[in-house]
Amino acid sequence: MTRILDYTGNDAQRTTTVAELRSLREAGSQLTQVTASTAQEATAAEQAGIEMVVCLSTAVSEVRRGSQRVFVTAAIDFNGAVTADELLAEAFRALTAGADAVISARRLDCIELIASEDIPIMGHLGFVPKKSTLYGGVRGVGKTASEAADLWAQFQRLEEAGAFGVECELIPAAVMTEINARTGLVTVSLGSGPDADVQFLFGSDICGEGDRVPRHARSYADLASLYAEIETQRVNALRSFRSDVASGSFPDASEVVGIDAAELATFREMFES
Repeated sequence: MTRILDYTGNDAQRTTTVAELRSLREAGSQLTQVTASTAQEATAAEQAGIEMVVCLSTAVSEVRRGSQRVFVTAAIDFNGAVTADELLAEAFRALTAGADAVISARRLDCIELIASEDIPIMGHLGFVPKKSTLYGGVRGVGKTASEAADLWAQFQRLEEAGAFGVECELIPAAVMTEINARTGLVTVSLGSGPDADVQFLFGSDICGEGDRVPRHARSYADLASLYAEIETQRVNALRSFRSDVASGSFPDASEVVGIDAAELATFREMFES
């Protein structure tokens, strides 16, 4: 745990810092990152020893409510920040809310603008889901020598633009190994193999909350079944309540407020008089 001053000037403890992330490769260390959108998820991540979480910038305050220690990266592409100035303003809002860094898949001049303010900024290379139509669908990126070379050029340009790190999604593991050995960016692997500074999976995949687990992920629980059982129990409880009301068995004497018989009698006399 490292003592820092956050972007509001307050003392804080963090599981890692940008400087420490940059030294991971030299130290032969690797950290973990998961998604979090609620205080409960952030608390669970901290308790599990996860060092880093990523969330939408609008969720930073909620995530910080759950953990004051995990390193929080705020995604700011998806909240209506269209112009470069809007993107920068959203970055500052995220930092003020408690983020340690921001991530964006926007063009290089946007990255440069944010980096010029000494805001730790990460890029997103490889498969970028919202750009999937450009790749012809959901697929790995860098599976041909030409595409891998273009990808490497993107890494170089991103580093030159001032980013400190990059989320690497669905890049062939062998290609990622070669790039990781040469880039100065902190690498975060999402389905891009073991050779990266940080291993990243969606919390929902780890916990088995969806209908399917992506090929690059691994599920360690089956919360989807538990949620289904909870919904079954919810409906059963509501149905029983409706039935008891219809039959007159709810409420019974133990579930209502009583009144002394004498007081009730006096109250009734009021109507008679």
